[in-house]
Amino acid sequence: MMNIRTRAAQAGVLLGAALLTLTGCVAGDDANAGTSQEASTTQETQASAVLIEDAWVKAAEPGDMTAGFGTLVNSSDDDVNVVAVESSASPMMELHETFADDSGTMVMREVEGGFVIPANGDLLLEPGGNHLMMMDLPEAINAGDEVTFTLIFADDSTFEFTAMVKDYAGANENYDDGNDGHTDHGSH
Repeated sequence: MMNIRTRAAQAGVLLGAALLTLTGCVAGDDANAGTSQEASTTQETQASAVLIEDAWVKAAEPGDMTAGFGTLVNSSDDDVNVVAVESSASPMMELHETFADDSGTMVMREVEGGFVIPANGDLLLEPGGNHLMMMDLPEAINAGDEVTFTLIFADDSTFEFTAMVKDYAGANENYDDGNDGHTDHGSH
């Protein structure tokens, strides 16, 4: 009898030790998973380093084009790259620059590769310069309205902001269609 009890006790001790070992392995895996999750949530995205100051949009009529302006500020030690922009106010959005063509006429075109906001610097979006182009407006955008934009960065992170619409008489450049000339797509 004693032999059976001794063996049962030994088996119980071994079973308990095995359970403790397995529990320690699982707890160790969970601890590592928690550390891994913390690292990924604390990693900065390009969007988390950016804010916009003085955001505004030029008022426009349906079918026209207009643009968003302001100052994009990068608080990180690395350049960040805005590769696209979206807004529910416009079905066609582009990142644009304004430049003088061969004849000296000021024209707009899409910026290949997007906007680079320098490390610890800013990028001015202004009439006659870089801007967030809104084309083929389905509805009027009137002074006093607000327009929401979403900037998309090279790392696929996004930054959403709202801009106030204002009346503005300037910024009436032509649009460079890339076909050795320029086409006027309405007032910008």
